[in-house]
Amino acid sequence: MSIPFFYISQYDSQQKQIVLDEDTSRHIVQVLRMKVGEKLNLTDGKGNLLTAVIVDDHKKHCLVTVRATSNQLPIAIGTATRKISIAISLLKNSSRFEWFLEKATEIGVNEIIPLICERTEKQKFKHDRMQNTLISAMLQSQQCWLPSLPEPVSFRKIIEQSHHDQKFIAHCMEEEKRNLSDLVNENLSSQIILLGPEGDFTKEEVDLAIQHHFMAVTLGDTRLRSETAGVVAAALLKIST
Repeated sequence: MSIPFFYISQYDSQQKQIVLDEDTSRHIVQVLRMKVGEKLNLTDGKGNLLTAVIVDDHKKHCLVTVRATSNQLPIAIGTATRKISIAISLLKNSSRFEWFLEKATEIGVNEIIPLICERTEKQKFKHDRMQNTLISAMLQSQQCWLPSLPEPVSFRKIIEQSHHDQKFIAHCMEEEKRNLSDLVNENLSSQIILLGPEGDFTKEEVDLAIQHHFMAVTLGDTRLRSETAGVVAAALLKIST
């Protein structure tokens, strides 16, 4: 049976004992019924993996002693430090956006940037809820790196401020595009792809992106929902050679 895996928001390498927060303590003690002496794994989402042992199984402030620590590299194929960013429009149906966050985290994306585009219909963003979705997906997939999730930014701002080595924009217009999988260079240190809302990007947005050296790409032969396109893009960026 695998050792249970939990998240801690902060970790000091000098710490030998950690008091877990109330929600985590309750899950460990009341749901999993873990007792003093049992092992568990902890991560701060910044690459640190801690193996700890319960020394006080209090249901509100469980106390653990750290027995071993290590630093895990991000999941990657090729260059281990390659940064992959997905900038995707907020969606009208927030549950679909959450689904994308979950799957992108499982795949191992480093950064997810919520976009506000001309055709973005819903601009309300519950950051705490979305952050919890990322944490749950990270733990479920037993990773030690939590994707960065900034507050929503405008399309123009991300276009003008992106400094990634490779920059892509996926759209559905009948214009010249290349397959994303043919363009990804895993030897470069960073890539970003832009994905639009339900109504796609406007022509003006696509033209602006191309002016700022984004390459127009396609993700395949079928028309995809925005959240599905995000998952396909994440997978292609992770595995392309």
